Amino acid sequence: MDGFELTKIVGPVLAALLLMVAPKALGNLGGAEHGGGHENKLAGYALPMPKATEAKAAAGSAPAASAFDPAGVLKLLAAAKPENGEGVYKRCAGCHTNDKAAKSGAGPNFWGLVGRKKGSRADFGGYSEAMKTKGGDWTYADLAAFLHNPKEWLPGTKMAVALTDDAELADLLAYLRTLSDSPVALP
Repeated sequence: MDGFELTKIVGPVLAALLLMVAPKALGNLGGAEHGGGHENKLAGYALPMPKATEAKAAAGSAPAASAFDPAGVLKLLAAAKPENGEGVYKRCAGCHTNDKAAKSGAGPNFWGLVGRKKGSRADFGGYSEAMKTKGGDWTYADLAAFLHNPKEWLPGTKMAVALTDDAELADLLAYLRTLSDSPVALP
């Protein structure tokens, strides 16, 4: 079968498809199918809301989100296992280094992070403006809150990965504590 024969087969098939689709497409252009007049109407579909949410929405209040409390993670920190935290760190290793002599990667190096001034690693120039101006030193509570939900804790941050499991957060903080010549005391 050569190219000409293939064209003789494919051409009529495509023409038939065009004849089936063209009238509907032309009707939609004129607005005949929907009656036109969409200027003041919202497009889309309203999803059904659970009954409790409907009542709150009618009352004008949004459903309350459970707020994260870093104190819960800090309570777990005393019993946290740095070796488990090293496993959690592997998720961070794509962007962050952890060796004292290593340069920062796509994110700042974690060596000496606990107790370090926020946004201050000299060999990392990719800090967001929000991080540069945050101020203060990294505490265990700040790290727990930031790692739990970076975008909420520091709007404008470039950090996007979140750890929502309190035990994993505590293990990671215990591991970060080991990345220092003089570890910061546990709270």
